[in-house]
Amino acid sequence: MERPEPELIRQSWRAVSRSPLEHGTVLFARLFALEPELLPLFQYNGRQFSSPEDCLSSPEFLDHIRKVMLVIDTAVTNVEDLSSLEEYLAGLGRKHRAVGVKLSSFSVGKGTVGESLLYMLEKCLGPAFTPAMRAAWSQLYGLVVAAMSRGWDGE
Repeated sequence: MERPEPELIRQSWRAVSRSPLEHGTVLFARLFALEPELLPLFQYNGRQFSSPEDCLSSPEFLDHIRKVMLVIDTAVTNVEDLSSLEEYLAGLGRKHRAVGVKLSSFSVGKGTVGESLLYMLEKCLGPAFTPAMRAAWSQLYGLVVAAMSRGWDGE
């Protein structure tokens, strides 16, 4: 797989990372719109959310959004040496598998998570989100998911 263009990734992430919670909420709102069956996987203290809006406004879920945006930030920071994150990302894969997330939600090209990430970047950056930037993010996402998928495989 091709290596993502680091400068395109960093430049675009700077704008997003100024308000991670706001942009992370856009990502998850899109994710729930595309794959509503993911909503029941998010339960805190046994409480089932009645709607995506209910989930997106809960303090526990906002904490989850912050964590996801930190993972993306870590990938951006290490874009030139993603191999240093191998164990960490495989562990994330194991955690997602344990709570019932299917690897297909993350799959490159067809997965709703990657589509939601690109959607969020496009919404945040507008016309500044060029085809080259989209390609760079798709490559980075593919590398991250490849590492996470080892957690589903149990390697």
